[in-house]
Amino acid sequence: MQGKILWADDEIELLKPHILFLEAKGYSVDPVTNGQDAIEKALLHSYDIIFLDENMPGLTGLETLFQIKEQKPLVPIVMITKSEEEHIMEEAIGSKIADYLIKPVNPNQILLSIKKNLDLSKLVSQKTNSNYQQEFRQLGMQLMGRMDAEEWKEFYAKLVYWELELDNIEDSGMREIFEMQKKEANKLFCDFIEDNYLDWVNGTEDAPQMIHTLVKDKIAPFIGKEKTAVLVIDNLRFDQWKMIEPILSRYFSKEEEEIVFSILPTATHYARNAFFAGLLPSEIEKRFPTLWKNEDDEGGKNMHEKEFLDAQLKRLGKNVKWSYNKITNVEAGKKLGDSFHTWKDNDVNFIVYNFVDMLSHARTEMEVIRELADNESAYRSITVSWLEHSPLLEIIKKIADAGIRLIVTTDHGTIKVNKPVRIVGERNTNSNLRYKAGRGLTYEAKEVFSVKNPSEAFLPKLKLSAEFVFAREQDFFVYPNNYNHFVNYYGNTFQHGGISLEEVLIPYISLKAK
Repeated sequence: MQGKILWADDEIELLKPHILFLEAKGYSVDPVTNGQDAIEKALLHSYDIIFLDENMPGLTGLETLFQIKEQKPLVPIVMITKSEEEHIMEEAIGSKIADYLIKPVNPNQILLSIKKNLDLSKLVSQKTNSNYQQEFRQLGMQLMGRMDAEEWKEFYAKLVYWELELDNIEDSGMREIFEMQKKEANKLFCDFIEDNYLDWVNGTEDAPQMIHTLVKDKIAPFIGKEKTAVLVIDNLRFDQWKMIEPILSRYFSKEEEEIVFSILPTATHYARNAFFAGLLPSEIEKRFPTLWKNEDDEGGKNMHEKEFLDAQLKRLGKNVKWSYNKITNVEAGKKLGDSFHTWKDNDVNFIVYNFVDMLSHARTEMEVIRELADNESAYRSITVSWLEHSPLLEIIKKIADAGIRLIVTTDHGTIKVNKPVRIVGERNTNSNLRYKAGRGLTYEAKEVFSVKNPSEAFLPKLKLSAEFVFAREQDFFVYPNNYNHFVNYYGNTFQHGGISLEEVLIPYISLKAK
């Protein structure tokens, strides 16, 4: 049997052909002629879907709907009516009906409504699987070619699209195939970065849009022309952006969506400072020797973003009223929202929101978070849940209400690591799992991207013979001593600092208030 249907209509005899049609399709239909009988039947039996005529003697369809929903809130109910009055539609929709049909209805309309509600998941799974199978071959052919930076951005956007589509289907078989293709893509992307990154930063090859020129190239043109808010959500991946996009679309229209390249290391100390300074790390160190902190220096490594931004805005000739706020906890977020009236009239406001970064780090520290963010899909889901219940959403609403342009971006992404790579270094080597900086590093050369001369990558030269070494794909660095403990502790956690599609290719979004 395909499904069990309850159908209430005071002219049910006239619908006999419809019922016979559905029964021929394998459905079981219980017909009743009034709302009271529909309520009694609905409470006694488990129906897969209920059809209610709005205009019945005694209890109306809407009254019947309310009473059934009180007892059986999950059963899909389809309202059928002769009336096209707007208030009836609004009441029915407000009561979370599954569908709304205007009489006269034909059997195929009824069948379509049933399939939308009962078979949607299965039909979507089948169609998604079929579509991805076709796209799989095309993506595979693209991977066999030599893609440039723009093509890699387009390719990654497609991968994210299919990852989110496959998230929504029950069949896990195609997701496994997707993961294999994504793994292959990450390997080739890491090769691409190794081959091109040094040429980009040294200007010997045309570079794609990178994070250290993002303010100059993309944001500065708005400053002074229209009020703008720049929201830097730390550690926000492109797939997480696509998950929260529907929330922001309630208040904003998207005018531009671009994937841009972060810098190496894909870590806050380097990437976010580069964003605010408009310079690469060694250039920041040279220009601000008292503010830049190297790996082995004491103190916070990104405590001077405001000073870096101030200098950049002055270099760009932006003599405007601006603000900078860094939010690291809920209370600070609430305070920023409450003080909106004090900064809403500024020409530009930069807001750094650290939650996503805290989540990814917390996952390694807290067992509860490890359980909640056990996989990529769950990690994305937590991001959505956080935004919906965070002070940030209230700030975003106020920005929209004030007609202020909103730019959303980040400094780097993050990747779930699962393959330990042994490395040996001196005691003062930094602790990051995705990159190491120091002297005397010992590792398997083919497993990493090493920069023997940091100045070539515009990275600070730490000490004589110091180098930077970056983990690729889903690798993470582990020292030989206490090896097994750290493999178990950090395996399958989200980390950043290395080279992967997820860490390097980050979102830049420009939104106009509705």
